[in-house]
Amino acid sequence: MFRGVYREAEASLQALWGVGSRENWAILYGLGVVLMNKGKNPVFNLRGVQIYRGFLEASEQMDLLQALRNIAVRAPLFSPVTPWGKPMSVRMTSAGEYGWVSDRKGYHYAKQHPKGGPWPDIPPQALNIWKAVAGTERKPECCLINLYGSDARMGMHCDRDEADFRWPVVSVSLGDEGLFRVGNTVRGGKTESIWLQSGDVAVLVGEARLLYHGIDKIRSGTSHLLPQGGRINVTMRVVD
Repeated sequence: MFRGVYREAEASLQALWGVGSRENWAILYGLGVVLMNKGKNPVFNLRGVQIYRGFLEASEQMDLLQALRNIAVRAPLFSPVTPWGKPMSVRMTSAGEYGWVSDRKGYHYAKQHPKGGPWPDIPPQALNIWKAVAGTERKPECCLINLYGSDARMGMHCDRDEADFRWPVVSVSLGDEGLFRVGNTVRGGKTESIWLQSGDVAVLVGEARLLYHGIDKIRSGTSHLLPQGGRINVTMRVVD
């Protein structure tokens, strides 16, 4: 049993291990700058979703990545399935009091890893981001970590598994760019998209808290943070 756990942890570390490099930031999209982050980084408003462009510098991205590697040792990445038995294209793990899981029982929060044992604590590198952008003293109880390969996607969905929608959802992007699409409070209708880059932070709060959103595509080779390519998304939420 332990040999299998160690193999999973080793695979997680291999996927997450990388060497940092300063990113070449893309030109600003014409979505309207609404304020400045740290006095220099623009923040876009995409249908109410606040996108902090380049919030994390290269060294900060590496610090957060190292913390995620440590989580993956204790709570290895796993491949979830939908309630209908279809494998999802991302691998995931979590930190915090709760982890988010998807299995034949449905989409839900759980206090233990699917292989057993509690989730590791949310690292301070992630909590510092939450504190800086969430606008609340309430701390997150779940830090979901999704690893996207070059062909991975995340369908349009709405975060409704939490008890109170007053609290924001804070999402951090690391690695290759992901095409982030934002829709409406109901399925269908017109949508808007933006390429999220390594170090970007998105905040869904207020009326934007219940918007449908997803990742349509990964732009391979746009970051060297992960040696094998791919994208990591770190999403923090208040559960209860």
